[in-house]
Amino acid sequence: MTKNKPHIVLKTQDLTIGYASKKVKTVIASNINIELHKGELVGLIGANGIGKSTLLRTLTNVQHKLDGNVSINNLPIENYSNINLAKVLSLVLTESLGSKNLTVFELIALGRQPYTNWVGNLTVDDFKIINQCLLQTNIEELKHKKCYELSDGQLQKVMIARALAQDTDLIILDEPTTHLDMYHKAYILKLLQKLAKETNKTILFSSHEIDLAIQLCDTLIVMTKDTVTIDQPCNLIEKGVFNDLFPKDLIVFDNKMGSFRVKK
Repeated sequence: MTKNKPHIVLKTQDLTIGYASKKVKTVIASNINIELHKGELVGLIGANGIGKSTLLRTLTNVQHKLDGNVSINNLPIENYSNINLAKVLSLVLTESLGSKNLTVFELIALGRQPYTNWVGNLTVDDFKIINQCLLQTNIEELKHKKCYELSDGQLQKVMIARALAQDTDLIILDEPTTHLDMYHKAYILKLLQKLAKETNKTILFSSHEIDLAIQLCDTLIVMTKDTVTIDQPCNLIEKGVFNDLFPKDLIVFDNKMGSFRVKK
């Protein structure tokens, strides 16, 4: 019996990312060919300044691509209207909230905007979805708190809940563990792993927490100066992809341990 191929939620073909003005084109990375499947937790890793945020902005149509194609559910991303794109893709950025005076419930409810009527009235189904998202992210007790009362870790869980409430096939997070301590970094990434499995949504996040990403992700996208590689973490280790991620004068990758260590 042949195994069914997993559904491809996001795909790029010969994608080139960077910046263009009337006179100059600056290429950050090219020949990017990736496929993200339904229900996968995918980590995007690389050194500082390598272009991770540029790639995420391009995949979400916040920034124009220089060349190539990006498609979500087999439809080119530029063919989506803003409202239809918001029904297939939700985005969690590192930028601070415009208003922290909202309650946790009110902030999560904003995720329902693509589906509410023009005055934004919530239906019974909307309330059910919001309450389910509170439950899935373990923040029911925060429901009525104001966002300014939350810790960084609590606020990150609320932002994830808002993305869940948007009910999209694809959730993309830019550096979701920024400003968190070691415990809460692990907690957030474990939560994302759990949500990908439970909801069958595709979750892509960028991170500097490479050791955690290797342990928890189904798939990793590794950006270096020369290439963008995608594969399962065990295959990337076998290929030696992590060996050249950083200069070898200070840290090295231990293939047996599957993690980085400081050079003696």
